[in-house]
Amino acid sequence: MQHATPTPENDTSNWNSKLRALGPGILMASAAVGGSHLIASTQSGAIYGWQLALIIVLANLFKYPFFRFGAQYTLDTGNTLLEGYRQKGKFYLWMFTIMNLFATVVNTAAVGLLCAVILTFVLPFSVPLPLLSLVVLLLSLAILLFGKYRILDGISKVIMIALTVCTVIAVVIAFSRGAVAAPDYIGPTPWNMGALAFIVALMGWMPAPIEISAVNSMWVVAKRRLNKFSYKDGLFDFNVGYIGTAILALVFLALGALVQYGSGVEVEKVGGKYIAQLINMYAYTIGDWSRWLIAFIAFACMFGTTITVIDGYTRTSVESIRLLLNKKHTRQSVLNVALALTTISGLVVLFFFNNALGPMLKFAMIASFVLTPLFAFLNLLLVMKGEHRVRGGLFVLSVVGLVYLTGFALLFIAQQLGLFG
Repeated sequence: MQHATPTPENDTSNWNSKLRALGPGILMASAAVGGSHLIASTQSGAIYGWQLALIIVLANLFKYPFFRFGAQYTLDTGNTLLEGYRQKGKFYLWMFTIMNLFATVVNTAAVGLLCAVILTFVLPFSVPLPLLSLVVLLLSLAILLFGKYRILDGISKVIMIALTVCTVIAVVIAFSRGAVAAPDYIGPTPWNMGALAFIVALMGWMPAPIEISAVNSMWVVAKRRLNKFSYKDGLFDFNVGYIGTAILALVFLALGALVQYGSGVEVEKVGGKYIAQLINMYAYTIGDWSRWLIAFIAFACMFGTTITVIDGYTRTSVESIRLLLNKKHTRQSVLNVALALTTISGLVVLFFFNNALGPMLKFAMIASFVLTPLFAFLNLLLVMKGEHRVRGGLFVLSVVGLVYLTGFALLFIAQQLGLFG
């Protein structure tokens, strides 16, 4: 029997099919690199230098199977992860829905505000922050209402390419200049109970909140309506997005470690103030010309995150409610109304509860991490059977990951209950 020999044409066709499948994974990356990367990763480097690099690597490594299982389950069965949760029991779907609705409002407000803060550094004239927040969220809504998934898919790819290129350029420049910290500088250590809340918040959104696995499965379904692709190509898309976000997390940590760590300036903990500090610090350390480069990186990052957060969280909220009410379909008009409600709710928080946004955001990050082991276990259960059931090294990694994530969550809960520390 003769076996077909791979030809350049076949190789090109395979790559074309993989490139056509790109979308959901890139959207996941775009949603991930906002709060967890631009803020948390860079702050980690700014405060602790390279000390938390291992924590970032482990968080990405041990969460990998559970994010992958979301895409894997949908690619294998054609069902969303939320449908899988319902099959396991409505209790789990209710829990996810409550967590997701809270995260939808808080995250929309947070990313809209951060994006508006960055715009104040980009625009050549002064505009009130509430007005800029309104413009950012309404523009994001307009893109989603009139462009639907196709435009969202295209925009996310452009933003991620620009973000990656500019970030790498910034890191290369920072390395060439050398670290700001003196060789004998001894910074604070994160290896104590006082820093546990910071580490838990960092891991909670590293590389993204666990609910993004359900969002990604929704995007896989939407992408397949536009362009049919194989199981293998779908996993390629997921891996590109996930591994890309893991690398970018370390790149952003490097930015903080090289530019701010040991500079003698206290690092701001509030997101908006921190972005301003980061841009100013770069201008001082690398050169004033870099202000626009860093501002562009931050704006591209947060605007892409704003669009994907509104779309992804709204889709999962609508789908969760549909499943809980046992409705057969969700009309596009219902999704459009839900997108508008998400935007309005974010604006309400911005205009009336702005002072509480920081605590709400921190609560959302910590709650996401504490609930991560539960939904990670559910995602594992959903791929324990079927043609592409999990096995071998991936299964071992998922078990080790569950132990690691559960251990950290229990440690944090014990500390909060005053059992020690």
